[in-house]
Amino acid sequence: MSGFGERLRPTIRMRLTVLYTGLFLGAGIVLLGLTYLLVQNNLQRQAEPRVNQVFQGQIPAGAESAVAPAGPSRVDVQKVLIAGREDYQRETLSALLTQGGIALGLVGAAGLGLGWLVADRALRPVHAITDTARRVARSHDLTERIAYAGPRDDVKELADTFDTMLGRLARAFDGQRRFVANASHELRTPLAINRTLVDVAVRRPDATDDVKRLGESLLVVNGRHERLIDGLLTLAGTENVVVDPAPLDLADVAGHVLEQAGPEARARGVGTGRRLGPAPTAGDPVLVERLVQNLVENAIRHNRDGGELSVTTRGRDGWAELVVANTGPAVPGYEVETIFEPFRRLGNDRVRSDRGSGLGLSIVRATATAHGGTVAASPRPGGGLTVTVRLPSRVPAGEDAARGLRDPARSG
Repeated sequence: MSGFGERLRPTIRMRLTVLYTGLFLGAGIVLLGLTYLLVQNNLQRQAEPRVNQVFQGQIPAGAESAVAPAGPSRVDVQKVLIAGREDYQRETLSALLTQGGIALGLVGAAGLGLGWLVADRALRPVHAITDTARRVARSHDLTERIAYAGPRDDVKELADTFDTMLGRLARAFDGQRRFVANASHELRTPLAINRTLVDVAVRRPDATDDVKRLGESLLVVNGRHERLIDGLLTLAGTENVVVDPAPLDLADVAGHVLEQAGPEARARGVGTGRRLGPAPTAGDPVLVERLVQNLVENAIRHNRDGGELSVTTRGRDGWAELVVANTGPAVPGYEVETIFEPFRRLGNDRVRSDRGSGLGLSIVRATATAHGGTVAASPRPGGGLTVTVRLPSRVPAGEDAARGLRDPARSG
């Protein structure tokens, strides 16, 4: 009901038009009323002297005989004159109201159309602001400006404020991108150096067993820190980067990721089922591949030994869908949303870091949002999760379903 009420709510242009027309009609009604009173008063002033002349005997004898040829009395002549005066006043005032009302209605209709045009002209700067904001939201191009050149009024102040806001946002995003690029270099370089030094020390011929065990432990910790930093930088980039979309198919990306994840899945005895139907979309290929990779890796690592993993891609209702489902421990419904927060894990995994940095699903949601898509998760009755990613499709809805499924094969 709320949506229906929103659709029935008049627009600003309609409200302005009604306001202009109401003021115009109100002024016309007041003017017509004043005209009515003035005409009525004028008719009374003009008729009074004629009646008084009859009372005072000032009408010539010929005129009185013309009014009453049968010789009626003076009182009868008075009644005839008064009745004629009242009829004349009533007919005149009635004609004034009728014709004035018709004229007012016609002018009101013309004022309604004129008010619609005037309201549109008054709202043009607001429409320009809306169009610019819509283009910026769609293209992520913060260099656009309204550059309103009208008179110095409230609308120009609003347009200038919007331009100032866009300029500040552009500077903020540019600074963030530069920070991410610099941090990527400054944080990865020391870890790469540490990995090289430890690896060289472990491989030395005179290295003792204790040194080798310590070196292996340090390499594991170093690799964990590299994954954490990589995840943080990816999360920061996906939340703020201006995406330059390129055509791609989620089925191709999912097939490639499944091939890469095959050895890890086989090592844990996880069977992988694929049902990859055409799901064309547009986006950053590297980020989309990372999105699919994070989902598949999470589905394998947070699975039980000998469990199942299924990956489905399809086109539906103008969206390209990716569905990743796995078996595993039962997930409470109230904790499903928390797994998309950074550094949040379910159950005992919250304090473990050997399965990842806790940023996988956060990166998935940030990447999907940057591409104009959504991510939703739901617990499976037998344990595990089903995660559904929806990205805008590049083809009309229904065309994917007509093409059928590409690869219904199953591998384990």
